[in-house]
Amino acid sequence: MNEAYRSLSFWHDTVPGPLDPRPPLPGDLDIDVAIIGAGYTGLWTAYHLARLDPSVRIVVLEREIAGFGASGRNGGWALGEYGISPMAFAEASSPELAVRQARALYDAIDDIGRVADAEGIDCHYAKGGWVTWARNRAQLARVEAGVRARHDLGLTGDEVRLLGPDEARGIGNASRVLGGKFFANVAAIHPSRLVRGLAEACEQLGVVVHEGTTCTGLEPGVVRTDRGTVRAEVIVRATEGYTRDLAGHRRTLAPVYSLMVATAPLPDEVWAEIGLHRRPTFQDGRNLTIYGQRTADGRFAFGGRGAPYRFGSRIDPAVERSGRIHDGLVETLRDLFPVLGDVEVTHRWGGVLGMPRDWSPSVRLDRQTGLATAGGYVGDGVAAAKLAGHTLAELIADVESERTDLPWVGHESPRWEPEPLRWLGVNAGLRMAGAADRAEDRRDRTTWHSAVLHRLVG
Repeated sequence: MNEAYRSLSFWHDTVPGPLDPRPPLPGDLDIDVAIIGAGYTGLWTAYHLARLDPSVRIVVLEREIAGFGASGRNGGWALGEYGISPMAFAEASSPELAVRQARALYDAIDDIGRVADAEGIDCHYAKGGWVTWARNRAQLARVEAGVRARHDLGLTGDEVRLLGPDEARGIGNASRVLGGKFFANVAAIHPSRLVRGLAEACEQLGVVVHEGTTCTGLEPGVVRTDRGTVRAEVIVRATEGYTRDLAGHRRTLAPVYSLMVATAPLPDEVWAEIGLHRRPTFQDGRNLTIYGQRTADGRFAFGGRGAPYRFGSRIDPAVERSGRIHDGLVETLRDLFPVLGDVEVTHRWGGVLGMPRDWSPSVRLDRQTGLATAGGYVGDGVAAAKLAGHTLAELIADVESERTDLPWVGHESPRWEPEPLRWLGVNAGLRMAGAADRAEDRRDRTTWHSAVLHRLVG
């Protein structure tokens, strides 16, 4: 079992310590707070709630092991943005609240580093920022418009700024760079080290974590599992891309795949040519997202979207080993950095993220029913889950803070359409993003494809 979990990703393969599951739920249980899912959202909720009120009895229920899903397989970006832009938050609330929502996330990124230091979690935290390279004129126009809009909203040049071509290449020597942007509030991490360390920190605070326990359904006051029934005053659903496995939640979040590769460690002379010396995270300005980091041991960890959504919100482990998509990622990485040549790729993996119908993440607690949830990060969840967990803990403990009245608190996304409309819509968006990128590369300008894409994704 330990080796099976090691094969899930580069991050699982290189995390210290055994990956054997903790004991499952031994039978029926009465508790104060039950949390479904031992990923970032569930564990940060447990961590902060245990610190706010050590008397609260908390149990975390996990089908596999802590960090099995996206929390252990992601790109390792503690990112200072959400699945929707700050401008979208402003449209739904106000510019002032949108800026508060953004800066709360920046604080959460810093707090990840503080907690890691305090709890002795060596998660390779490096707050080196995030560089986006514009590699054709359409990308440059998008990058420039995005930075201007954020400044108009009230974010500062210290938080996000435009880069000329020389400065952009000075951060990382990618090919065909016309300019770019630099976003200061982003940290690179080793995601599996963080989530595994966080589970241990929760246990030190008295939280009980039961692994190998499948939750099949929930209702006010009750979680039903294959190991027994848990009764709790508050139940937190923190299942993200795996929410579709809970009864009645097939259309709550769409599980969409993102795939990754990791290279062998690169020689010092190659890194001298590439740069990325402070370990900034990186991408370019294409529509079909790519993302990468220089790892603490001198590799590239690099990923992207493009794998098709499966009919009926099906999760298919075969997609995680898709040779075609992974080969495309390797070619994209070589195109970004031609010096890599025939670089050795040591790991290929993938996993699902949770996509709400309106792309908007949310944090909710219904005080009448005791049901709570947080998620819908659309792949941008490392830092957002930290903020969400902290916020949920304060809501459960009835503590008011600068987090508990942010715009995402109480938001409820609409459900996805039934099939086949869901399958048609999600895959149409993925295909259109790829078509837009190919057209922009050919014509070196924005094309009609991008306009259609933006209408599709709202």
